Amino acid sequence: MTPAQSTLIATIAEQLGPRAVVTDADDIAPWLVDWRGRYHGAAPAILSPATTHEAARIVMLAREHGVPLVPQGGNTSMVGGATPPADGSALIVSMRRMRTIRRIDAAAGLAIADAGVILAELHEAADTAGMRFPLTLGARGSATIGGLVSTNAGGTQVLRHGTMRRLVAGVEAVLPDGSVHDGLAALKKDTRGYDLDQLLIGAEGTLGLVTGAALRLAPRIAVRAVGWAGLASPDAALDLLRRFEAASDMVESFELIPGDTLARAVAHLPDARAPLAGTHRWHVLVEAASGDATADPAALIERVLATAIEAGLVEDAVLAASEAQAEAFWRLRDSLSAAERAAGPAMQHDISVPVPAMPRFLTEAAAAVEARFPGTHAGGFGHLGDGNVHFHVRAPKGIADAEAWYAGDGAAASRFVHDLVIAAGGSIAAEHGIGQMKRAELLRTAPPARIAALRAIKAAFDPAGLFNPGKLVSLAPEGDAT
Repeated sequence: MTPAQSTLIATIAEQLGPRAVVTDADDIAPWLVDWRGRYHGAAPAILSPATTHEAARIVMLAREHGVPLVPQGGNTSMVGGATPPADGSALIVSMRRMRTIRRIDAAAGLAIADAGVILAELHEAADTAGMRFPLTLGARGSATIGGLVSTNAGGTQVLRHGTMRRLVAGVEAVLPDGSVHDGLAALKKDTRGYDLDQLLIGAEGTLGLVTGAALRLAPRIAVRAVGWAGLASPDAALDLLRRFEAASDMVESFELIPGDTLARAVAHLPDARAPLAGTHRWHVLVEAASGDATADPAALIERVLATAIEAGLVEDAVLAASEAQAEAFWRLRDSLSAAERAAGPAMQHDISVPVPAMPRFLTEAAAAVEARFPGTHAGGFGHLGDGNVHFHVRAPKGIADAEAWYAGDGAAASRFVHDLVIAAGGSIAAEHGIGQMKRAELLRTAPPARIAALRAIKAAFDPAGLFNPGKLVSLAPEGDAT
Protein backbone atom coordinates (compact mmCIF):
# COMPACT_ATOMS: atom_id res chain seq x y z
CA MET A 1 0.00 0.00 0.00
CA THR A 2 1.40 3.38 -1.00
CA PRO A 3 1.42 6.34 1.41
CA ALA A 4 -1.14 8.11 -0.80
CA GLN A 5 -3.45 5.08 -0.69
CA SER A 6 -3.05 4.76 3.07
CA THR A 7 -3.91 8.43 3.61
CA LEU A 8 -6.88 8.24 1.25
CA ILE A 9 -8.29 5.12 2.92
CA ALA A 10 -7.96 6.64 6.39
CA THR A 11 -9.59 9.89 5.28
CA ILE A 12 -12.54 8.14 3.65
CA ALA A 13 -13.09 5.92 6.71
CA GLU A 14 -13.04 9.00 8.93
CA GLN A 15 -15.38 11.07 6.76
CA LEU A 16 -17.80 8.41 5.47
CA GLY A 17 -17.63 5.77 8.18
CA PRO A 18 -16.16 2.25 8.39
CA ARG A 19 -18.69 0.69 5.97
CA ALA A 20 -17.26 2.83 3.18
CA VAL A 21 -13.91 1.03 3.34
CA VAL A 22 -13.07 -2.67 3.11
CA THR A 23 -9.46 -3.66 3.84
CA ASP A 24 -9.77 -7.30 4.90
CA ALA A 25 -7.84 -9.36 2.35
CA ASP A 26 -10.34 -12.24 2.43
CA ASP A 27 -13.24 -9.89 1.74
CA ILE A 28 -11.37 -8.24 -1.13
CA ALA A 29 -10.10 -11.45 -2.77
CA PRO A 30 -13.27 -12.46 -4.68
CA TRP A 31 -13.33 -9.09 -6.42
CA LEU A 32 -9.77 -9.28 -7.73
CA VAL A 33 -10.47 -11.93 -10.37
CA ASP A 34 -12.59 -11.52 -13.48
CA TRP A 35 -15.61 -13.75 -14.22
CA ARG A 36 -13.65 -15.94 -16.64
CA GLY A 37 -10.71 -16.32 -14.26
CA ARG A 38 -8.30 -14.92 -16.85
CA TYR A 39 -7.24 -11.71 -15.10
CA HIS A 40 -5.98 -11.37 -11.54
CA GLY A 41 -5.48 -7.98 -9.92
CA ALA A 42 -4.50 -6.54 -6.58
CA ALA A 43 -6.00 -3.77 -4.47
CA PRO A 44 -5.36 -2.84 -0.83
CA ALA A 45 -8.94 -1.68 -0.32
CA ILE A 46 -12.46 -1.49 -1.70
CA LEU A 47 -14.19 1.86 -1.35
CA SER A 48 -17.95 1.54 -1.10
CA PRO A 49 -20.15 4.66 -1.28
CA ALA A 50 -23.78 4.48 -0.20
CA THR A 51 -24.93 7.65 -1.98
CA THR A 52 -24.01 9.82 -4.93
CA HIS A 53 -22.69 12.41 -2.49
CA GLU A 54 -20.35 9.83 -0.95
CA ALA A 55 -19.24 8.68 -4.40
CA ALA A 56 -18.40 12.27 -5.33
CA ARG A 57 -16.44 12.69 -2.11
CA ILE A 58 -14.44 9.53 -2.80
CA VAL A 59 -13.60 10.67 -6.32
CA MET A 60 -12.59 14.14 -5.16
CA LEU A 61 -10.30 12.76 -2.45
CA ALA A 62 -8.79 10.20 -4.85
CA ARG A 63 -8.03 13.01 -7.27
CA GLU A 64 -6.37 15.07 -4.52
CA HIS A 65 -4.14 12.13 -3.58
CA GLY A 66 -3.52 10.94 -7.14
CA VAL A 67 -4.91 7.45 -6.51
CA PRO A 68 -6.42 5.56 -9.48
CA LEU A 69 -9.91 4.05 -9.12
CA VAL A 70 -11.49 0.99 -10.73
CA PRO A 71 -15.32 1.14 -10.77
CA GLN A 72 -16.95 -2.21 -10.14
CA GLY A 73 -20.53 -3.49 -10.07
CA GLY A 74 -21.31 -7.19 -10.19
CA ASN A 75 -17.85 -8.07 -11.55
CA THR A 76 -19.37 -9.96 -14.47
CA SER A 77 -17.17 -8.37 -17.15
CA MET A 78 -16.19 -10.79 -19.90
CA VAL A 79 -13.10 -8.77 -20.90
CA GLY A 80 -11.45 -8.01 -17.55
CA GLY A 81 -13.00 -4.56 -17.54
CA ALA A 82 -13.57 -4.39 -13.76
CA THR A 83 -10.38 -6.09 -12.58
CA PRO A 84 -7.82 -3.80 -10.91
CA PRO A 85 -4.20 -3.67 -12.11
CA ALA A 86 -1.95 -6.46 -10.83
CA ASP A 87 0.49 -4.01 -9.26
CA GLY A 88 -2.02 -2.85 -6.61
CA SER A 89 -1.76 0.76 -7.74
CA ALA A 90 -5.55 1.30 -7.86
CA LEU A 91 -8.41 0.98 -5.41
CA ILE A 92 -11.73 -0.62 -6.30
CA VAL A 93 -14.84 1.53 -6.03
CA SER A 94 -17.71 -0.87 -5.45
CA MET A 95 -21.20 0.38 -6.24
CA ARG A 96 -22.90 -2.54 -4.50
CA ARG A 97 -24.14 -0.46 -1.54
CA MET A 98 -26.04 1.86 -3.89
CA ARG A 99 -29.02 -0.45 -4.48
CA THR A 100 -32.04 1.84 -4.33
CA ILE A 101 -34.65 1.90 -7.06
CA ARG A 102 -35.47 5.57 -6.59
CA ARG A 103 -38.65 5.68 -8.62
CA ILE A 104 -40.74 3.76 -11.09
CA ASP A 105 -43.13 5.87 -13.12
CA ALA A 106 -45.31 3.50 -15.10
CA ALA A 107 -47.18 6.33 -16.79
CA ALA A 108 -43.97 7.84 -18.11
CA GLY A 109 -42.40 4.44 -18.78
CA LEU A 110 -39.32 5.23 -16.70
CA ALA A 111 -37.36 3.80 -13.81
CA ILE A 112 -34.68 5.68 -11.88
CA ALA A 113 -32.20 3.26 -10.32
CA ASP A 114 -28.92 3.40 -8.43
CA ALA A 115 -25.87 1.96 -10.15
CA GLY A 116 -25.67 -0.98 -7.74
CA VAL A 117 -29.19 -2.27 -8.41
CA ILE A 118 -29.01 -5.82 -9.71
CA LEU A 119 -30.76 -6.37 -13.03
CA ALA A 120 -33.02 -9.09 -11.63
CA GLU A 121 -34.12 -6.72 -8.85
CA LEU A 122 -35.11 -4.11 -11.42
CA HIS A 123 -37.03 -6.76 -13.37
CA GLU A 124 -39.01 -7.65 -10.24
CA ALA A 125 -39.74 -4.04 -9.29
CA ALA A 126 -40.86 -3.14 -12.81
CA ASP A 127 -43.10 -6.20 -12.94
CA THR A 128 -44.75 -5.18 -9.67
CA ALA A 129 -45.57 -1.84 -11.29
CA GLY A 130 -47.06 -3.53 -14.33
CA MET A 131 -44.04 -2.79 -16.50
CA ARG A 132 -40.78 -4.41 -17.51
CA PHE A 133 -37.21 -3.45 -18.30
CA PRO A 134 -36.69 -5.18 -21.67
CA LEU A 135 -33.06 -6.22 -21.35
CA THR A 136 -31.97 -9.55 -20.00
CA LEU A 137 -28.87 -11.71 -20.04
CA GLY A 138 -27.43 -14.76 -18.34
CA ALA A 139 -25.81 -12.74 -15.55
CA ARG A 140 -29.02 -10.92 -14.59
CA GLY A 141 -28.75 -12.22 -11.03
CA SER A 142 -25.45 -10.41 -10.44
CA ALA A 143 -24.96 -7.79 -13.17
CA THR A 144 -25.67 -4.24 -11.97
CA ILE A 145 -27.27 -1.27 -13.69
CA GLY A 146 -24.05 0.76 -13.52
CA GLY A 147 -22.09 -2.00 -15.18
CA LEU A 148 -24.74 -2.49 -17.86
CA VAL A 149 -24.66 1.24 -18.63
CA SER A 150 -20.87 1.38 -18.62
CA THR A 151 -20.55 -1.52 -21.08
CA ASN A 152 -23.56 -0.68 -23.26
CA ALA A 153 -24.81 -4.20 -22.59
CA GLY A 154 -27.00 -6.00 -25.09
CA GLY A 155 -28.46 -9.39 -24.24
CA THR A 156 -31.17 -11.43 -25.89
CA GLN A 157 -33.85 -8.80 -26.59
CA VAL A 158 -31.81 -6.36 -28.67
CA LEU A 159 -33.64 -7.43 -31.81
CA ARG A 160 -36.76 -5.56 -30.67
CA HIS A 161 -35.62 -3.21 -27.90
CA GLY A 162 -31.99 -2.34 -28.62
CA THR A 163 -28.92 -2.17 -26.38
CA MET A 164 -28.54 -0.12 -23.20
CA ARG A 165 -27.68 2.89 -25.33
CA ARG A 166 -31.29 2.89 -26.55
CA LEU A 167 -32.81 1.94 -23.19
CA VAL A 168 -31.01 4.57 -21.10
CA ALA A 169 -32.92 7.87 -20.98
CA GLY A 170 -30.39 9.62 -18.75
CA VAL A 171 -27.27 9.08 -16.63
CA GLU A 172 -26.09 10.36 -13.29
CA ALA A 173 -22.33 10.10 -12.84
CA VAL A 174 -19.42 11.50 -10.87
CA LEU A 175 -16.88 12.92 -13.26
CA PRO A 176 -13.12 12.61 -12.61
CA ASP A 177 -12.92 16.07 -11.05
CA GLY A 178 -15.51 15.09 -8.42
CA SER A 179 -18.38 17.04 -9.97
CA VAL A 180 -21.73 15.33 -10.58
CA HIS A 181 -23.37 15.13 -13.97
CA ASP A 182 -27.12 14.78 -13.49
CA GLY A 183 -28.92 13.66 -16.63
CA LEU A 184 -31.79 11.88 -14.91
CA ALA A 185 -34.46 14.31 -16.12
CA ALA A 186 -34.75 12.10 -19.22
CA LEU A 187 -35.52 14.97 -21.56
CA LYS A 188 -36.90 13.95 -24.92
CA LYS A 189 -35.29 16.99 -26.54
CA ASP A 190 -32.01 18.61 -25.50
CA THR A 191 -29.66 20.32 -27.95
CA ARG A 192 -27.11 21.77 -25.51
CA GLY A 193 -24.12 20.41 -27.39
CA TYR A 194 -22.40 17.08 -26.81
CA ASP A 195 -24.51 14.35 -25.27
CA LEU A 196 -22.68 13.53 -22.04
CA ASP A 197 -25.02 10.66 -21.26
CA GLN A 198 -24.14 8.91 -24.49
CA LEU A 199 -20.41 9.46 -23.90
CA LEU A 200 -20.68 7.78 -20.50
CA ILE A 201 -22.68 4.83 -21.88
CA GLY A 202 -20.16 2.25 -23.05
CA ALA A 203 -17.17 4.17 -21.65
CA GLU A 204 -16.30 1.24 -19.34
CA GLY A 205 -15.77 3.50 -16.34
CA THR A 206 -12.92 5.39 -18.00
CA LEU A 207 -14.74 8.75 -18.13
CA GLY A 208 -16.70 8.77 -14.88
CA LEU A 209 -18.34 6.77 -12.15
CA VAL A 210 -21.96 5.98 -13.04
CA THR A 211 -24.11 6.34 -9.92
CA GLY A 212 -27.60 6.11 -11.38
CA ALA A 213 -29.62 5.86 -14.56
CA ALA A 214 -33.04 6.71 -15.93
CA LEU A 215 -34.21 3.64 -17.83
CA ARG A 216 -36.95 3.18 -20.40
CA LEU A 217 -39.58 0.62 -19.48
CA ALA A 218 -42.01 -1.30 -21.66
CA PRO A 219 -45.45 -2.68 -20.80
CA ARG A 220 -45.34 -5.94 -18.90
CA ILE A 221 -45.63 -8.97 -21.14
CA ALA A 222 -49.23 -10.18 -21.27
CA VAL A 223 -48.63 -13.11 -23.61
CA ARG A 224 -45.52 -14.75 -24.97
CA ALA A 225 -44.51 -17.86 -26.85
CA VAL A 226 -41.18 -19.60 -27.29
CA GLY A 227 -40.29 -21.92 -30.13
CA TRP A 228 -37.33 -24.11 -31.01
CA ALA A 229 -36.34 -25.18 -34.52
CA GLY A 230 -33.70 -27.46 -36.00
CA LEU A 231 -32.07 -26.42 -39.28
CA ALA A 232 -29.28 -27.46 -41.59
CA SER A 233 -27.40 -24.16 -41.88
CA PRO A 234 -27.07 -20.53 -40.76
CA ASP A 235 -28.40 -19.51 -44.17
CA ALA A 236 -31.63 -21.32 -43.37
CA ALA A 237 -31.72 -19.56 -40.00
CA LEU A 238 -31.39 -16.15 -41.64
CA ASP A 239 -34.18 -17.01 -44.07
CA LEU A 240 -36.34 -18.02 -41.10
CA LEU A 241 -35.54 -14.74 -39.33
CA ARG A 242 -36.66 -12.75 -42.39
CA ARG A 243 -39.93 -14.68 -42.44
CA PHE A 244 -40.60 -13.79 -38.80
CA GLU A 245 -39.68 -10.14 -39.36
CA ALA A 246 -42.06 -9.94 -42.32
CA ALA A 247 -44.87 -11.57 -40.34
CA SER A 248 -44.87 -9.47 -37.16
CA ASP A 249 -43.05 -7.03 -34.90
CA MET A 250 -43.68 -9.23 -31.86
CA VAL A 251 -40.42 -11.17 -32.25
CA GLU A 252 -38.07 -10.19 -29.42
CA SER A 253 -35.34 -12.82 -29.57
CA PHE A 254 -33.83 -14.97 -32.28
CA GLU A 255 -30.89 -17.02 -31.05
CA LEU A 256 -28.73 -19.27 -33.23
CA ILE A 257 -27.05 -22.29 -31.63
CA PRO A 258 -24.82 -24.94 -33.28
CA GLY A 259 -25.71 -28.55 -32.56
CA ASP A 260 -22.43 -29.37 -30.81
CA THR A 261 -22.74 -26.29 -28.59
CA LEU A 262 -26.24 -27.35 -27.59
CA ALA A 263 -24.95 -30.85 -26.78
CA ARG A 264 -22.38 -29.37 -24.39
CA ALA A 265 -25.09 -27.31 -22.66
CA VAL A 266 -27.32 -30.37 -22.25
CA ALA A 267 -24.41 -32.30 -20.72
CA HIS A 268 -23.51 -29.35 -18.50
CA LEU A 269 -26.97 -28.74 -17.03
CA PRO A 270 -28.36 -31.27 -14.55
CA ASP A 271 -31.50 -33.01 -15.83
CA ALA A 272 -31.48 -31.03 -19.08
CA ARG A 273 -32.54 -32.45 -22.40
CA ALA A 274 -32.54 -31.24 -25.98
CA PRO A 275 -35.84 -29.69 -27.12
CA LEU A 276 -35.94 -31.80 -30.30
CA ALA A 277 -35.66 -35.56 -30.60
CA GLY A 278 -33.47 -35.65 -33.70
CA THR A 279 -29.97 -34.42 -34.44
CA HIS A 280 -29.58 -31.09 -36.20
CA ARG A 281 -26.50 -29.14 -37.20
CA TRP A 282 -28.04 -25.83 -36.12
CA HIS A 283 -30.83 -24.70 -33.83
CA VAL A 284 -32.87 -21.54 -33.40
CA LEU A 285 -34.60 -20.30 -30.26
CA VAL A 286 -37.28 -17.72 -31.05
CA GLU A 287 -39.47 -15.75 -28.68
CA ALA A 288 -42.42 -13.51 -29.54
CA ALA A 289 -44.25 -11.42 -26.95
CA SER A 290 -46.81 -8.68 -26.56
CA GLY A 291 -48.20 -6.40 -23.88
CA ASP A 292 -51.61 -6.81 -25.50
CA ALA A 293 -53.44 -9.78 -23.98
CA THR A 294 -55.46 -10.22 -27.17
CA ALA A 295 -52.34 -10.84 -29.27
CA ASP A 296 -51.40 -14.41 -30.19
CA PRO A 297 -47.62 -14.88 -30.42
CA ALA A 298 -48.03 -18.67 -30.23
CA ALA A 299 -50.10 -18.65 -33.41
CA LEU A 300 -47.48 -16.45 -35.07
CA ILE A 301 -44.63 -18.83 -34.24
CA GLU A 302 -46.65 -21.90 -35.21
CA ARG A 303 -47.67 -20.38 -38.52
CA VAL A 304 -44.19 -19.24 -39.54
CA LEU A 305 -42.53 -22.49 -38.46
CA ALA A 306 -45.16 -24.55 -40.29
CA THR A 307 -44.63 -22.72 -43.57
CA ALA A 308 -40.86 -22.99 -43.11
CA ILE A 309 -41.14 -26.75 -42.61
CA GLU A 310 -43.29 -27.03 -45.72
CA ALA A 311 -40.66 -25.08 -47.65
CA GLY A 312 -37.92 -27.44 -46.46
CA LEU A 313 -36.25 -24.65 -44.53
CA VAL A 314 -36.79 -26.09 -41.06
CA GLU A 315 -36.17 -29.77 -40.33
CA ASP A 316 -38.15 -30.01 -37.09
CA ALA A 317 -39.66 -27.62 -34.57
CA VAL A 318 -41.54 -27.42 -31.31
CA LEU A 319 -43.53 -24.73 -29.53
CA ALA A 320 -43.10 -24.59 -25.75
CA ALA A 321 -46.28 -26.03 -24.27
CA SER A 322 -45.94 -24.22 -20.92
CA GLU A 323 -44.03 -21.49 -19.15
CA ALA A 324 -41.90 -24.18 -17.51
CA GLN A 325 -40.92 -25.57 -20.89
CA ALA A 326 -40.24 -22.07 -22.23
CA GLU A 327 -37.96 -21.41 -19.26
CA ALA A 328 -36.22 -24.74 -19.87
CA PHE A 329 -35.48 -23.65 -23.44
CA TRP A 330 -34.05 -20.36 -22.18
CA ARG A 331 -32.06 -22.11 -19.46
CA LEU A 332 -30.25 -24.00 -22.19
CA ARG A 333 -29.50 -20.77 -24.03
CA ASP A 334 -28.34 -18.97 -20.90
CA SER A 335 -25.99 -21.82 -19.98
CA LEU A 336 -24.06 -21.82 -23.26
CA SER A 337 -21.20 -19.60 -22.06
CA ALA A 338 -20.75 -21.58 -18.84
CA ALA A 339 -20.88 -24.87 -20.74
CA GLU A 340 -18.28 -23.62 -23.21
CA ARG A 341 -16.05 -22.50 -20.37
CA ALA A 342 -16.34 -25.90 -18.71
CA ALA A 343 -15.35 -27.62 -21.96
CA GLY A 344 -11.76 -26.43 -21.69
CA PRO A 345 -9.45 -23.57 -22.74
CA ALA A 346 -10.88 -21.37 -25.48
CA MET A 347 -10.43 -17.94 -26.97
CA GLN A 348 -13.83 -16.26 -26.80
CA HIS A 349 -14.76 -13.49 -29.18
CA ASP A 350 -17.76 -11.18 -28.90
CA ILE A 351 -18.05 -9.97 -32.46
CA SER A 352 -20.57 -8.48 -34.85
CA VAL A 353 -20.81 -8.35 -38.62
CA PRO A 354 -23.63 -7.11 -40.86
CA VAL A 355 -26.59 -9.45 -40.46
CA PRO A 356 -26.67 -10.54 -44.15
CA ALA A 357 -22.99 -11.53 -43.87
CA MET A 358 -23.37 -13.58 -40.69
CA PRO A 359 -24.23 -17.03 -42.16
CA ARG A 360 -21.23 -16.97 -44.48
CA PHE A 361 -18.98 -15.67 -41.74
CA LEU A 362 -19.99 -18.40 -39.30
CA THR A 363 -19.19 -21.22 -41.70
CA GLU A 364 -16.21 -19.79 -43.57
CA ALA A 365 -14.49 -18.23 -40.57
CA ALA A 366 -14.79 -21.44 -38.56
CA ALA A 367 -13.32 -23.46 -41.42
CA ALA A 368 -10.51 -20.95 -41.93
CA VAL A 369 -9.56 -20.96 -38.26
CA GLU A 370 -9.53 -24.75 -38.01
CA ALA A 371 -7.38 -25.00 -41.14
CA ARG A 372 -4.94 -22.37 -39.90
CA PHE A 373 -4.71 -23.82 -36.38
CA PRO A 374 -4.99 -27.62 -36.64
CA GLY A 375 -6.71 -29.35 -33.76
CA THR A 376 -8.78 -26.34 -32.74
CA HIS A 377 -12.55 -26.24 -32.96
CA ALA A 378 -14.21 -22.96 -33.95
CA GLY A 379 -17.83 -21.91 -33.94
CA GLY A 380 -20.28 -19.26 -32.91
CA PHE A 381 -23.65 -18.86 -31.23
CA GLY A 382 -25.85 -15.96 -30.26
CA HIS A 383 -27.95 -13.11 -31.51
CA LEU A 384 -28.31 -13.65 -35.24
CA GLY A 385 -31.01 -10.99 -35.46
CA ASP A 386 -28.59 -8.19 -34.55
CA GLY A 387 -25.48 -9.66 -36.16
CA ASN A 388 -23.74 -10.42 -32.87
CA VAL A 389 -22.36 -13.87 -32.11
CA HIS A 390 -19.97 -15.27 -29.53
CA PHE A 391 -17.31 -16.90 -31.66
CA HIS A 392 -15.13 -19.33 -29.72
CA VAL A 393 -11.91 -21.07 -30.70
CA ARG A 394 -11.37 -24.05 -28.45
CA ALA A 395 -7.87 -25.36 -27.84
CA PRO A 396 -6.86 -28.77 -29.21
CA LYS A 397 -7.69 -31.65 -26.90
CA GLY A 398 -5.01 -32.61 -24.42
CA ILE A 399 -3.41 -29.17 -24.07
CA ALA A 400 -1.21 -29.51 -20.97
CA ASP A 401 -0.48 -25.82 -20.39
CA ALA A 402 -3.56 -23.68 -20.94
CA GLU A 403 -1.77 -20.41 -20.18
CA ALA A 404 0.94 -21.17 -22.72
CA TRP A 405 -1.75 -21.87 -25.32
CA TYR A 406 -3.58 -18.65 -24.48
CA ALA A 407 -0.37 -16.65 -24.93
CA GLY A 408 0.74 -18.48 -28.07
CA ASP A 409 -1.59 -20.10 -30.58
CA GLY A 410 -4.66 -18.79 -28.76
CA ALA A 411 -3.58 -15.18 -29.14
CA ALA A 412 -2.62 -15.78 -32.77
CA ALA A 413 -6.03 -17.35 -33.41
CA SER A 414 -7.75 -14.31 -31.90
CA ARG A 415 -5.83 -11.96 -34.15
CA PHE A 416 -6.80 -14.14 -37.11
CA VAL A 417 -10.48 -14.07 -36.11
CA HIS A 418 -10.43 -10.31 -35.64
CA ASP A 419 -8.88 -9.84 -39.08
CA LEU A 420 -11.72 -11.88 -40.57
CA VAL A 421 -14.24 -9.74 -38.67
CA ILE A 422 -12.74 -6.47 -39.90
CA ALA A 423 -12.61 -7.81 -43.45
CA ALA A 424 -16.35 -8.51 -43.16
CA GLY A 425 -17.01 -4.92 -42.07
CA GLY A 426 -17.64 -5.87 -38.45
CA SER A 427 -16.60 -5.03 -34.91
CA ILE A 428 -14.34 -6.97 -32.54
CA ALA A 429 -16.46 -5.82 -29.57
CA ALA A 430 -20.21 -6.15 -30.02
CA GLU A 431 -21.57 -6.11 -26.46
CA HIS A 432 -18.88 -7.05 -23.92
CA GLY A 433 -16.65 -4.04 -24.46
CA ILE A 434 -12.87 -3.74 -24.78
CA GLY A 435 -11.70 -3.92 -21.14
CA GLN A 436 -8.10 -5.06 -20.92
CA MET A 437 -8.56 -8.19 -23.01
CA LYS A 438 -9.06 -6.41 -26.34
CA ARG A 439 -7.13 -3.19 -25.87
CA ALA A 440 -4.16 -4.16 -28.00
CA GLU A 441 -6.46 -5.54 -30.68
CA LEU A 442 -8.51 -2.35 -30.71
CA LEU A 443 -5.33 -0.40 -31.40
CA ARG A 444 -4.26 -2.86 -34.08
CA THR A 445 -7.55 -3.01 -35.95
CA ALA A 446 -9.28 0.36 -35.44
CA PRO A 447 -8.70 3.30 -37.81
CA PRO A 448 -6.21 5.85 -36.42
CA ALA A 449 -8.89 8.55 -36.42
CA ARG A 450 -11.03 6.49 -34.04
CA ILE A 451 -8.15 5.91 -31.63
CA ALA A 452 -7.19 9.58 -31.72
CA ALA A 453 -10.76 10.59 -30.92
CA LEU A 454 -10.97 8.11 -28.02
CA ARG A 455 -7.74 9.45 -26.56
CA ALA A 456 -8.89 13.05 -26.95
CA ILE A 457 -12.15 12.32 -25.11
CA LYS A 458 -10.28 10.47 -22.37
CA ALA A 459 -7.87 13.38 -21.95
CA ALA A 460 -10.71 15.89 -21.75
CA PHE A 461 -12.59 13.98 -19.04
CA ASP A 462 -9.71 12.39 -17.12
CA PRO A 463 -6.43 14.24 -17.79
CA ALA A 464 -4.71 12.50 -14.87
CA GLY A 465 -5.67 9.05 -16.13
CA LEU A 466 -7.08 7.94 -12.77
CA PHE A 467 -10.31 6.26 -13.94
CA ASN A 468 -10.11 2.53 -14.67
CA PRO A 469 -6.47 2.50 -15.77
CA GLY A 470 -5.44 -0.13 -18.28
CA LYS A 471 -8.90 -0.44 -19.83
CA LEU A 472 -10.19 0.60 -23.26
CA VAL A 473 -7.62 3.29 -24.12
CA SER A 474 -4.81 5.21 -22.43
CA LEU A 475 -3.91 8.86 -22.74
CA ALA A 476 -0.53 8.26 -24.39
CA PRO A 477 0.25 5.84 -27.23
CA GLU A 478 2.95 4.12 -25.20
CA GLY A 479 0.37 3.44 -22.48
CA ASP A 480 -1.56 1.19 -24.84
CA ALA A 481 1.32 -1.08 -25.72
CA THR A 482 0.57 -3.66 -23.07
